[in-house]
Amino acid sequence: MKVRIHVSLKPGVLDPQGRAVHHALEGLGFTGVKDVRVGRLIELDVADDTTDEALDDMCRKLLANMVIENYRIEKLETA
Repeated sequence: MKVRIHVSLKPGVLDPQGRAVHHALEGLGFTGVKDVRVGRLIELDVADDTTDEALDDMCRKLLANMVIENYRIEKLETA
């Protein structure tokens, strides 16, 4: 089973990388971008019998820093 983990900073946590991207976009002449938040995407290929609880545990123990980050688990449809 393919799984995507979307990790993003919690609201209110400063995002220096997002600010740098925002500044660079402005420097390139792009207007209308009000804010940029940078996160990361982790793709896993796990056994079909992997439980939601196990995926949640992976996120809480390793893939996301629970103090400053949120995560969302997305299970992908297989063709």
